[in-house]
Amino acid sequence: MATQQKKSAATRHGFKTGEYIVYPAHGVGQIAAIEEQEVAGMTLELFVIDFQKDKMRLKVPVAKATTIGMRKLSETDYVDRALKVVQGRARVKRTMWSRRAQEYDAKINSGDLISIAEVVRDLYRAETQPEQSYSERQLYEAALDRMAREIAAVNKLSDTEAVRLIETNLNKGPRRGAKADNEEVEVEAEADQEEAA
Repeated sequence: MATQQKKSAATRHGFKTGEYIVYPAHGVGQIAAIEEQEVAGMTLELFVIDFQKDKMRLKVPVAKATTIGMRKLSETDYVDRALKVVQGRARVKRTMWSRRAQEYDAKINSGDLISIAEVVRDLYRAETQPEQSYSERQLYEAALDRMAREIAAVNKLSDTEAVRLIETNLNKGPRRGAKADNEEVEVEAEADQEEAA
């Protein structure tokens, strides 16, 4: 009985039971308990983290939590910055897709909301734009899901409401299709001027 009471009021390294946290590789989870477990003759303190949407439970050593990047939910002003990022112009590097895919995956698994927002912004496709490849779509959906879960937890929204909020902000951004057309026209105009000179 005494251990149960200890678990419910437990706080370690600034994290407490019942609190929502962000684990870099899995997104938003809730600390269900802080328990002790004997491993190889040593007693380890572990955070027991539940990820409801993934139906997954993870046990993380308390001592390693901060070094692996586990963190508290973002503040509301940081969420607002992330929503501003998705409104920006897509920055797509001219490198091979496999290289970009690795970079996007690393950003998604970094656990940083701004980095995840950059992936959402860069891979977003409006209805008027060409279809995404399967792997682009998978990365976009993974980033959108991670971002939506954290925004939902911070702003106390449902996941669906958070996705709508992100999509509303995406649609406030510049029209990518129109930008590409304008750039081609500008390049052609410059070429014509050079020929005339």
